[in-house]
Amino acid sequence: MALPNIFTKPVADGVIERINRLTPTTQPQWGKMSVSQMLAHCCVAYEMVYEPEKHPKPGALMRFIIKAMAKNMVVSETPYKRNRKTAPAFVITGYVNFDKEKARLIGYIQKTQELGESHFDGRESHSFGPLSIQEWNNMFYKHINHHLTQFGQ
Repeated sequence: MALPNIFTKPVADGVIERINRLTPTTQPQWGKMSVSQMLAHCCVAYEMVYEPEKHPKPGALMRFIIKAMAKNMVVSETPYKRNRKTAPAFVITGYVNFDKEKARLIGYIQKTQELGESHFDGRESHSFGPLSIQEWNNMFYKHINHHLTQFGQ
């Protein structure tokens, strides 16, 4: 079953609606992150696309290992399991400003939708090399959907 297409306005708007229902006191149904940390965590995937200088690319050997061990899990349609360990770049600790991270995440989703799927066709990802439109969609949608579900959205 194909995942909803984050590159379409109705799906992007639906995700943004779910984000807008979060409050600074929304509690997770599982996991250790606060809602603010979760928003910042979700922004990391977009930072790797739009602000690559924030996250150095892994070296060739590490990329090979990441592709072999994680790529299929990240870009497939199979949902993430709860409480799975995340990559170090995605670990968010300490205080995070809810409103700032919420606005950043919404901005990234809007930018991704506005650029459209053709912008991503064959584009190289930070860790996995070139991805298809479907792989980009799965990576973006599955991740945000997992965490919005974690927080009851």
